[in-house]
Amino acid sequence: MGNTNWGNIIGGLELSIDWVTVDPGRVTIGSQNRSILFGGIGPKHMAEIKYKFEISRNPVPIDQALSIIESKLAQPASESEWQLAYDQDAIDGFDHFERLSDRFKGSYWGKPLDGRAMYEEDWTFRIAKKWEKGNPITRIVSRDSDITSHVRLKKFQENIDLESNPPRLPLQRDTKRILREEFLITTFFGIIPSFIWAYFNASPGYIENGWPGLVFGGIIVGLVTAIFWRPKTQSYRLGRNCGRVKPN
Repeated sequence: MGNTNWGNIIGGLELSIDWVTVDPGRVTIGSQNRSILFGGIGPKHMAEIKYKFEISRNPVPIDQALSIIESKLAQPASESEWQLAYDQDAIDGFDHFERLSDRFKGSYWGKPLDGRAMYEEDWTFRIAKKWEKGNPITRIVSRDSDITSHVRLKKFQENIDLESNPPRLPLQRDTKRILREEFLITTFFGIIPSFIWAYFNASPGYIENGWPGLVFGGIIVGLVTAIFWRPKTQSYRLGRNCGRVKPN
């Protein structure tokens, strides 16, 4: 059997991909909704990509993509690059489940905002896109999952030098603000209504003797409201001229 020229095979796979040019621009990613049922990955933020790149118009089957990635002809796109390409109508998909390069713990806190992928050393999830009837939905896939069947690839025509200290989101959410919101929600939507109900419906002396149960029940009710509603999280943008990260 003759020797197989794997370089030519891999190069042929890469050439078979429909590459589309994506121009520099700004994108908005993430969700301000932090309710359990309707919430998304947060916080909502802006990223700015200052470089031009090429992206595969369609997701690439993972077996083919891995060969190209290992040969360093292309790499998985970041979510920011994917979103910019989508905003420019450069990419398509149909019932695909595609892997991106971002790896994180379930939130965007600390993410660089210059287009590069978010990567945390002790990551637990990766970002993926699920196409349903031509519309993409953001998904998070656990580290040990192998359900992704496609990869969105990108490549550069020239070397790209990214900043060593790019603009980033804050490293963590405002915990004091969240605790203050939870206290107020629990008080006004749980504890106070519990006492009002007891005042009009419970037997005499119930409030004096059963107030710990009313408080506990009110806390539970207040926490349950998180399934459907919570105040929006802070969103972030990049200054038009200075490029600094600012609350929106």
